[in-house]
Amino acid sequence: MRNLATGAVIAGSTLLTPLASYAQTEIEFWHAFTGRLGELVAAQVEDFNASQDDYAVNAAYKGNYSETLNAGIAAFRAGEQPHILMVFEVGTATMMSAEGAVRPVGEVMNASGAEFDADSYIGAVKGYYTNTEGEMLSLPFNSSTPVLWVNRDMLEEAGIDPDVDLTTWQKVGDVLDQLKDAGVDCPLTTAWQSWIHLENLSAYHDVPFATKDNGFGGTDTELVFNGEAQVAHIAQLGEWAQDGKFFYAGRRNEGGANFRGGECALFTESSAGYAGIQAEAEFDFDVRPLPYWEGVGNAPQNTIIGGASLWVMEGHEEEDYEGVAEFMAYLSSTPVQAQWHQDTGYLPITNAAADATRESGFYDENPGTETAVTQMTQNEPTANSKGVRLGSYDQIRGIIDEELEAVWSGDKDAQAALDNAVERGNQLLRRFERAN
Repeated sequence: MRNLATGAVIAGSTLLTPLASYAQTEIEFWHAFTGRLGELVAAQVEDFNASQDDYAVNAAYKGNYSETLNAGIAAFRAGEQPHILMVFEVGTATMMSAEGAVRPVGEVMNASGAEFDADSYIGAVKGYYTNTEGEMLSLPFNSSTPVLWVNRDMLEEAGIDPDVDLTTWQKVGDVLDQLKDAGVDCPLTTAWQSWIHLENLSAYHDVPFATKDNGFGGTDTELVFNGEAQVAHIAQLGEWAQDGKFFYAGRRNEGGANFRGGECALFTESSAGYAGIQAEAEFDFDVRPLPYWEGVGNAPQNTIIGGASLWVMEGHEEEDYEGVAEFMAYLSSTPVQAQWHQDTGYLPITNAAADATRESGFYDENPGTETAVTQMTQNEPTANSKGVRLGSYDQIRGIIDEELEAVWSGDKDAQAALDNAVERGNQLLRRFERAN
């Protein structure tokens, strides 16, 4: 077998066997994937383990994103942390502030001698996981961006041209009217409402979500997503909810089951919905760009990433980190990244993987699968569209979810709900600032 690593650890004795036996260094990897994504991660780990003899990666599911982050924090405090921890993008500020808990991935890769060039990673993805000195802190393993999924069959059954223009929310609104008139019970649904309809909405229209470059400029940041553009968008969604044109299924990806089951015509979700939709949908579907409001801000600017990155935890033997680096190099390699992108809908994290996918003809054979890449890279990110890096952001998202649910139910207007979310969220930001 091809050996990717160097320096095997001698564990046996030639007194016991004619050949020296070697003990593989075990690398613990905690992640948050189930279903098809869990199967694909397991296959990557199996392939890496089979490709060399020195290291054995043990992948373990630790719950959803929030649960996996909390499990990693608890394990570190107990001295039982894994080598590699998957952390969703909103946990980035928390991990950066965890002094002594993490080792920058760039440092790990360079120290091991593994092939590593930070500039080979797609800029819009890499930028989110680098510090102000340009040091890459974690590996952007599964990065996605929101898109619009379209059930073409449902549109056609409602008498709507399935190729109808849906580039703007104004045009989406016209189609929702037609779907409702045709008796469709779920014209539009969404996943991850805060990520798509506030964080990405703000970036896509080049308006601030928070001060200090959305938190990239320091912990003394304040939320400002109660501005005119955000309030207008949430107010419109609230109207559609009251009119039966927008169906709210839940805070995470509960709406995915409704769309995959053929119940909903339009669905705003991660580009990584591709794996499940491709596997389960029994209808013809499209991947379209996320709509924008024509005439608002600088739209369309660029959307921002979601998903997660892989953080290297401190506290292990130095030789273990050579295995971590080898596994990271394997995950970043062009064939692995290109296949991951094509199988899942996640963005290719390297330019070479994107080029390889394009050259293979995959985008031509699967129209729409390049949408996420184009949407992320069509413009150079601005201070408003680089991403959101805020402390305690998982809890802040919970506050946002509560307030948005009050709008969908008709209990609050958009301005009051977003004002309240900003006020409550800023209280958490001040606590985070004091603690860090």
